Amino acid sequence: MFIQIRDLTKYYDKYLAVNKINFQIERNKTIGLLGPNGCGKTTTIGMMLGLVTPSFGEILIDNKNINSFKRDEILKKFNFASPYVELPKKLTVKQNLEIYGRLYGLEDLNKKIEEISVDLDIKNFFNRKTGELSSGQKNRVSLAKSLINKPEILLLDEPTASLDPDIGDFIRSYIQDYKIKNKVTILLASHNMSEVERLCDSVIMMRQGNIIDKGTCSELIQKHGRGNLEETFLKLARSKNEF
Repeated sequence: MFIQIRDLTKYYDKYLAVNKINFQIERNKTIGLLGPNGCGKTTTIGMMLGLVTPSFGEILIDNKNINSFKRDEILKKFNFASPYVELPKKLTVKQNLEIYGRLYGLEDLNKKIEEISVDLDIKNFFNRKTGELSSGQKNRVSLAKSLINKPEILLLDEPTASLDPDIGDFIRSYIQDYKIKNKVTILLASHNMSEVERLCDSVIMMRQGNIIDKGTCSELIQKHGRGNLEETFLKLARSKNEF
């Protein structure tokens, strides 16, 4: 397996945010990480990025613990996009991409910025301050930032939240095409079940810091006797079972 999560656990003081979770992600697959707000999705992503220190457990890439990687090695492999993490508002779109590209130590940076800007259709507001952009424009810039280093592993936290249907569809189509062309491994946290069904090879369901089920969308729908993934999600999220 490309990525292995083993007994990953996070306490904030006495609060248990993530409880000994285990899962694997094969190379070039997209895995959906689902669950209600506060279930531990964002904490899990934070630990995988190295931004949150696990209380226990391991994160392995090709059987190598991420703690054994040098920081620049991890940066080359990972990137992240979320509409809830703002890029510097007073910098222009181009300045943001230049700064993040330099942080990754990229060569031919101008060429890479040009390519990704054309792909994501952001050149027409290149010189505007990021804080002045619409939600759809900010999301495209955030996605551009997350792909600037051509990561092997892309972590997406609700990449189409608050977008209108047209822009949301554009982002989903772009992610699909990008994954195929660049053979990237994706972990997608989302509350949009149609998006998950469209993009994900399989899904992991979380509640109260625990993984409560996993499988392909069709497997989970059939297992829980529901008509679609949204109904399955609601059943699992509202279950009264305690851990």
